[in-house]
Amino acid sequence: MSLLIHSTIPASLIIVAIMPYQSTFPPLDIPDVDLWTLIFGQRQRDFPLTKEILISADTARSYTWDYVRAASADFGRGLRSSWGWKKGDVLAFYTPNSIDTPILTLGTLWAGGIVSPANPLYTIDELTFQLRDSGAKGLVTQLDYLPTALAAAKKAGLPPNRILLLGPQRDDPSGQARHFSHLFHNPKTSPGTSHSPTPPMVPFHPRTDLAFLVYSSGTTGLPKGVGLTHHNMVSNLLQASYVEGAQWRCRGGPDGQGDAQLAVLPFFHIFGLTCGLLMSLHEGWRLVVLEGGGKFDVERALAAIQKHRIAFAYVPPPVVLAFAKQEAVGRYDLSSLKCLHSGAAPLTRELTEAVWKRLKVPVKQGYGLSETSAVVCCQTVDEWAKFMGSVGKLMPGMEARVVDEEGKEVEDGEPGELWLKGPNVFPGYFKRPELTKDAFSPDGFFKTGDVFRRDKHGNFYCVDRLKELIKYNGYPVPPAELEGVLLGHSEVADVCVIGVEDPDKATEVPRAYVVLREGVVAGVGKARELEEWVAERVAPHKRLRGGVCFVAKVPKSPSGKVLRRLMREQAKKQRRMAGSKL
Repeated sequence: MSLLIHSTIPASLIIVAIMPYQSTFPPLDIPDVDLWTLIFGQRQRDFPLTKEILISADTARSYTWDYVRAASADFGRGLRSSWGWKKGDVLAFYTPNSIDTPILTLGTLWAGGIVSPANPLYTIDELTFQLRDSGAKGLVTQLDYLPTALAAAKKAGLPPNRILLLGPQRDDPSGQARHFSHLFHNPKTSPGTSHSPTPPMVPFHPRTDLAFLVYSSGTTGLPKGVGLTHHNMVSNLLQASYVEGAQWRCRGGPDGQGDAQLAVLPFFHIFGLTCGLLMSLHEGWRLVVLEGGGKFDVERALAAIQKHRIAFAYVPPPVVLAFAKQEAVGRYDLSSLKCLHSGAAPLTRELTEAVWKRLKVPVKQGYGLSETSAVVCCQTVDEWAKFMGSVGKLMPGMEARVVDEEGKEVEDGEPGELWLKGPNVFPGYFKRPELTKDAFSPDGFFKTGDVFRRDKHGNFYCVDRLKELIKYNGYPVPPAELEGVLLGHSEVADVCVIGVEDPDKATEVPRAYVVLREGVVAGVGKARELEEWVAERVAPHKRLRGGVCFVAKVPKSPSGKVLRRLMREQAKKQRRMAGSKL
């Protein structure tokens, strides 16, 4: 950390100012281009354009890089000619991972549109909110998710003929939705076909035009649209490319195809979108996709690593836990695996060491947010052991402040809230100017709400979270939303929901502290009843896996605000006294 002292001022008037942290990497030259052009435009590449780039882990389906470029432009032309697509129109995605996703994603950008991914575990009401708030003009899903998609689209005023299906199943038997290939401008487009893509007809303004509208579930319970411009996404891809790109080969290796990445993370999450889908297309890494949704299947992932000779994967901590402890790991050949990169939630040192001891595979960490286009900090493979527990150094071109409660910067090694500035930081929340104003300092630093400390080498360490958002397996769970659901139960008088650590799952889980109405008897049966009642009304990742506890009152401020911090402290005290894992 540098200190500025103006030497011409008398000693009695010397002012010492702690300056923002600067990235230790050299600054990058960020071109003023849109994201589609960065990935598919004319530039020197270290891999053949006919390289197989997207591979389904379980089926024979695959696409070459050249085909993805051609098909995405063709899909974009179809959006314009068939749907009258205009610049700024939003296409929402309600789908688990598919190797078709990049085609529709990049094709929407080619057509001047904005992509708004949604969690495929969303309920009808949750999806309806995003469709309405984003003003979506179309919706992409898969056949298994079509009933919810149709119901949400109807509530949002979106006609069924604006629903597209992806995946190998071609059409909806009821005829309400059609496969995306029907929108191809050239109906003969097929894998291996090469067309000469043309630049988007509508001119982009990369610094102001949005590429993605992702939704972040804040602590208020109402999701916030995070608008990410083309410049934000281009910047973060080039930042990550500078730090990560050199570590993985796009050519060479035993089969001449270079390193392969396993796509474990969902593409609807900013981590999987940037580091998985977009980075692979930009860098020329083969991306082996675990298609479909549902719970992470460790055997399926292990089989894919063995079959496709996977070199690396970006994963959340629960997947690291599986590699450390699951018995199945010993039954597969994982000799191709060079590294795991953990993100989306904090990772303990113990898990990092356990994987190294068992597999001799480094587990490095990174940190990012939807509001920063994903990556803020990232460890490199050669530093993961030296600075274990760190999330690495700032991306090139970024600045950071670590501040106390009054917004004053603290010294190295001291904890404080992390503030960020850089070309990858979003301009603001969609249609929420009041939230945008509160999220930034007067001089333009984004307030993350996370507590960090920085060491003298420039490495950052995640200490705690100021924000009250619960992270279950990397998925956001807003406590106020669950409190609202529980307060809808006729026997609940008051409630406070917090996140508690579950070491066995290596994640936070939501727990509700409930005040029952007078005359209602508390007990195990009543707790289970409330857990099941909530489970019927929320997405699976929002269920009360931490259980229901009954209390006499919920701590509140004089203004009536629920003091979740006090409840968390009480829960930690009870855990220490009882020696419980939770």
